Amino acid sequence: MEKSKKDYIKKEVKSISLILLAVLVFRSVLFEPFKIPSGSMIPTLMIGDFILVNKFSYGFKVPFSDINLLGGNMDPVYLFGKDSPKRGDVVVFKFPKDKSVNYIKRVIGLPGDKVEMKNKVVFVNDKPIKLTPLDGKKIMEDMDDKFKPYNFKFYQSKTGSRDHIVQENADDYTKADLDVRIVPKDMYFVMGDNRDFSSDSRYWGYVHRKNIKGKAMFVWFSMIFPWNDNPSKFRPWRIGTKIK
Repeated sequence: MEKSKKDYIKKEVKSISLILLAVLVFRSVLFEPFKIPSGSMIPTLMIGDFILVNKFSYGFKVPFSDINLLGGNMDPVYLFGKDSPKRGDVVVFKFPKDKSVNYIKRVIGLPGDKVEMKNKVVFVNDKPIKLTPLDGKKIMEDMDDKFKPYNFKFYQSKTGSRDHIVQENADDYTKADLDVRIVPKDMYFVMGDNRDFSSDSRYWGYVHRKNIKGKAMFVWFSMIFPWNDNPSKFRPWRIGTKIK
């Protein structure tokens, strides 16, 4: 009887271990959920959005080959299908200054591209990324409370093949211009869609190809939980939103 009980426990532990391993492998090489903690990608992504990231969009990796282990940063090992991010992709990556932290931004410049900014207009290879003024009334209604006092202007934009919206603080011109940058080999220039509230390549440099974890796909849940006197906000209408 005692042996039978031990065999049962061993069997259950083995089953649970296999399930946990399968989940970890799934997260490592296929899909991984992330929560948006900041407003740098508003209005594309709101604070409190939970998104799903395609981890094999740029190639199928050896499981756990790019994890941070004991403070060390491992580079991914690709089995097959290694591809490159496209201009306009919204990507999750290891922050170059602290690889234990994940950031999410939009790819603006590819390796070899010439990037600059004049009066808040981004130029890639001497061509401006077109901005068409847009009525942002509905966006402001859904905006996180701490951003509502700002004087935002909204624009329909197209980066690469991606049609999306960017916003600018009309009262802030502290970072309206950027000197010419030539994106190095294997590097990417990234920016947030909330232009004046984004810590991105304008400030800390480029993102190496090996540190890009995957491409953002869609919002699967959206809610701000009450914290530091902030009211909770549930946004069911954002569930299923494709990330453009």
